Amino acid sequence: MIATSGVYKSFGQFLTVKREERRISLREFARQLGVSAPYMTEVEKDRAAPLMPERLSRAAEILDLSKEERSEMYDIVGKQKDGVAPDLPEYIKGKEYVSVALRTARDLGAGEADWNKFIEELKKRKG
Repeated sequence: MIATSGVYKSFGQFLTVKREERRISLREFARQLGVSAPYMTEVEKDRAAPLMPERLSRAAEILDLSKEERSEMYDIVGKQKDGVAPDLPEYIKGKEYVSVALRTARDLGAGEADWNKFIEELKKRKG
């Protein structure tokens, strides 16, 4: 099934929960991320925009996020910015066939079941 985030209301909430689960203080997290603690407070309280892609990647490393948690984080940021998850644009831009596939799916009204079947087929190839 396609993973969707329903647990976290915002990027700030996600970040706070994951940071606290790892028992990393806000001050230490900010230091490792290369930002100020007051700025990090604003991000976690959703009074500042989510982190830029390079800082998102670094945050994922610091928090030792699993592949699923990273995807969830990127999806939350994409939704919060009313756009695409920030880990996808380079992949989409660099491959014309991805745009063709997305347009074809859109034009044919592909739904979740269609995408789940496609994803399962791709996973079978991975072995």
